[in-house]
Amino acid sequence: QEPGEVQVPAGAEVSLGCQVLLAELWEMLWLEWVKEARQGVLCALRLRPSTPALAQPCAPNASHPRLAWRPPRATLSLRPASEDDAGRYLCRVILEI
Repeated sequence: QEPGEVQVPAGAEVSLGCQVLLAELWEMLWLEWVKEARQGVLCALRLRPSTPALAQPCAPNASHPRLAWRPPRATLSLRPASEDDAGRYLCRVILEI
């Protein structure tokens, strides 16, 4: 996950990256971006190895934040960042067997 820590002024753009590297073949994985445990999941994708690159808003009818998948990397974009976006973010990957 990168960057490790970043400070961004309100109105600026920020992208948080998560690289998914697996040593074995997989059929399905669940990728989530979480903002501080008490606020829950911001974005989630269910992916197959054949899933093409994609970009989408994290909520219907919203443009902020956005999640992009370009194998093997997931990027959460906050454009423009607001004061409400301040906090800790975690990329969580769950491999489904």
